[in-house]
Amino acid sequence: MLSIRKIGVLGRTYRHLNRYRQILSILFRYGFGDLIELLKIDQYLEIGLQFVAKNRTEPLEKLTRAQKIRMALEELGPTYIKLGQILSTRPDLIPVDFIEELAKLQDDVPSVPFSEINQILHHQLGDTLENLFEFMDETSIASASIGQVHKAGLKSGEVVAIKIQRPGIRKIIEVDLEIMLHLATLAEKNIEEFSFYRPVKIVEEFARTLEREIDYTIEAANLERMGLNFLDDETVYIPKVYRELTTSRILVMEFIEGIKVSQIESLDASGIDRKTVTIRGADICLKQIFNDGFFHADPHPGNIFVLPGNVICLLDFGMVGSVDRQTRENFVELVDSVVHRHESRATQVLLKLTLWDYEPDMRALERDVADFLGQHLYKPLKDIKIGKLLQNLLELTSRHRLRIAPDIFLMLKALGTLEGVALALDPEFDIISRAEPFIMRIKMDRFHPKRLTGDMLQTVSELLEVLQQLPRDFREISKFIRRRQIPLLIEQKGIDNTLSTYDKISNRISFSIIIAALIVGSALIVFSRTPPFFYGISLIGIIGFLAAAVMGLWLIVAILRKGRL
Repeated sequence: MLSIRKIGVLGRTYRHLNRYRQILSILFRYGFGDLIELLKIDQYLEIGLQFVAKNRTEPLEKLTRAQKIRMALEELGPTYIKLGQILSTRPDLIPVDFIEELAKLQDDVPSVPFSEINQILHHQLGDTLENLFEFMDETSIASASIGQVHKAGLKSGEVVAIKIQRPGIRKIIEVDLEIMLHLATLAEKNIEEFSFYRPVKIVEEFARTLEREIDYTIEAANLERMGLNFLDDETVYIPKVYRELTTSRILVMEFIEGIKVSQIESLDASGIDRKTVTIRGADICLKQIFNDGFFHADPHPGNIFVLPGNVICLLDFGMVGSVDRQTRENFVELVDSVVHRHESRATQVLLKLTLWDYEPDMRALERDVADFLGQHLYKPLKDIKIGKLLQNLLELTSRHRLRIAPDIFLMLKALGTLEGVALALDPEFDIISRAEPFIMRIKMDRFHPKRLTGDMLQTVSELLEVLQQLPRDFREISKFIRRRQIPLLIEQKGIDNTLSTYDKISNRISFSIIIAALIVGSALIVFSRTPPFFYGISLIGIIGFLAAAVMGLWLIVAILRKGRL
């Protein structure tokens, strides 16, 4: 597990200081000095901040803020590149205009020397390379920020690809995540407009995602699950995983020799039928999403190989998505209402598929949905582009502060990526028409007798559970009431104003009674000629009358100030 701590005093330790200085220097270089000042970071990093400030340069005026962030992340290294890549799939966390720019982030880096790779293999597998493998190429065939891939041969004669995590990458990630969490906390505390994007939540989500990505056993499980889903489909091939040689830092899988789907000339030279490959690739992606609800979330050309016989092979299952049956049905309902240009129903279903803090203005949202439908749907289906449609949908939801859930966005993005790959192979390909049978099957499945029976049985089962639980719940509640462990709170809205009014009325009545008592009492004292006397009149009586007069005037003034007697 990643060990991530909040930085308090840690911000001044050597563990973070050098990296903090490097991060701040890069942020200054790309024109984010104003942001650093707003963060009030100087109180946490007094040492070295003046040194960093000397390296400040003028903002790069020709670049957008999104471009500058993307370039800064590239320079900040592996953890921040991964942050940008993951955020490019999270429209629920960042503004729409940043998504397209962050999607351009690449993490191709130089390979680690083979001597260090050898040490990791020996430590993880508990044996020497000579005993484990027949051969292993010292030159990597792919290298990224978190790991690199080497070709090797097993003693059994099978050729494998070994994905090995870079040495020390966990320590680097932990330090960077702690600094990120600190910066996010300061941003949420000191910059009001950042609160909507919840930077602390972004870092916490990123840490969880990165934890899954650097655990190669999770990727192995994804490979095996996908292999089972396509076990009887001869048009697709999923590489075999060698579990006995796989650990959290090493993934050993079958080595695939094929042609990347982006290498059009090589495909044509090998006699591959591009139209067949396009149709099969689309069907594979659509089956994953609409039938299985478990899909490859990054089907870019580098992850799709074509094997002899027009067989499609999918690679790199570090990023996958999953959507439950209800979400798939909601999505199909959205598509159906969009196709039939039903603005009100499309708006309602869109709300089911999104998250929001405050309910949006429904009339404005319906108006924008109608504009969206008019922009995309009054044209032939083959002319509708999913990529453009997705971009406009994100702009619409962002405008109304609706957040598309991550897996739904990954699904839409996977469809958009698939469309791009398909059009490169076959410019006449119409993905909307190809998806129609899958969508229709989901619509029909909702009314299938087996499905209706299953839903009814589930409802009855849940109702029986509630009925069985009720007597136990009542017994528990009565037990707590007998023990006086449950306070009874009754809230009556508006009662405070009523009580205040009654309080004022009772005060005035009490005041009036006291005045009347003073008058009557003073009169009795005067008539009984109680000494001492003032000009032959009882002084105590005179004082009583004066007190009653003052209090009476006070009461009259108070009533007149309220405007009513």
